[in-house]
Amino acid sequence: MLQRRQWLAGVAASGALAATRPIQASSGGALPPGMATRPYRIGVSTYSFWHFKGKPVPIFDCIEQAALMGFDGVEILHVHMEKDAEARGRKVNGALLNEIKQHAFSVGIPLMGFSTHQGFVSPDPEVRKKNVAHTAECLCLAHELGIPTIRVNTGRWGTIKSFDDLMANKGREPVPEGRTLDEGFGWVRECYEELVPTAEKYGVVMGLENHWGLGREAAGVLRVIHSVKSPWLRATMDTGNFLENAYDQMKALAPEAVLVQAKTYFGGGEWYTLDTDHAKVASILRDSGYRGWISLEMEGKEDPKTAVPKSLELLRKAYAL
Repeated sequence: MLQRRQWLAGVAASGALAATRPIQASSGGALPPGMATRPYRIGVSTYSFWHFKGKPVPIFDCIEQAALMGFDGVEILHVHMEKDAEARGRKVNGALLNEIKQHAFSVGIPLMGFSTHQGFVSPDPEVRKKNVAHTAECLCLAHELGIPTIRVNTGRWGTIKSFDDLMANKGREPVPEGRTLDEGFGWVRECYEELVPTAEKYGVVMGLENHWGLGREAAGVLRVIHSVKSPWLRATMDTGNFLENAYDQMKALAPEAVLVQAKTYFGGGEWYTLDTDHAKVASILRDSGYRGWISLEMEGKEDPKTAVPKSLELLRKAYAL
């Protein structure tokens, strides 16, 4: 009886303690600022092994290399997977997705992100409709792969046709004559409002990235997220896509983040090189209460066989507690 009373007293005490702890927000799962409980898990995007140049590195090889190098997870670039499948004469269907999922499991590495492309900044309703359907398909693919989040974009006006020229202009793009930013943001909001039920159905959170176009700056990303007002649309924060006042913008976006993509530039960047202080980024994330994944995007020209492991070592040190 004494042991039982002691046990009941312990349960009551633990319940009282739990009652004093703040409840996590269901939309983010973030702890109160400064309460991260462990080092961040470090994943790697398959983009790190292939920068849209030459024959795509097989997705299976990317997963294998990520496991051998010691990463905690893999983020799949959707375009990369499609190009790889096409080069092998295969279709992106259930059979291929199951093989990818099984291979990742066999080497003991989770699939933790799915990076997709779409654009909703168009006055043509049919273009927007097509991109909504594409994004809905990507949500389904992520669900089939067991991946809980996809990277999504606002899209851009297309007034600068060449991506190289866009990068030379630091991602800035003029609004077409006769159009306004408010129109563009309205189209993006409407499209994501349409996609929210699909995201909820599949249990996959859309992470809107600071990825050029209307999402070039944190303010643009937040404008869309706050207008849609759904836990199924949050943010993917890319450390390499803020070209002005980077750390202030990261502070603004971090509270909405469900995934963080951390760029490195060994061998010099494909388009530019940023001197990012990842330890400072880690501090910003901890202060915001972020506890999710860090996904490496190695965007340097050095051979991935050497640059990706060096990047992992850099991130392990920077994002450790």
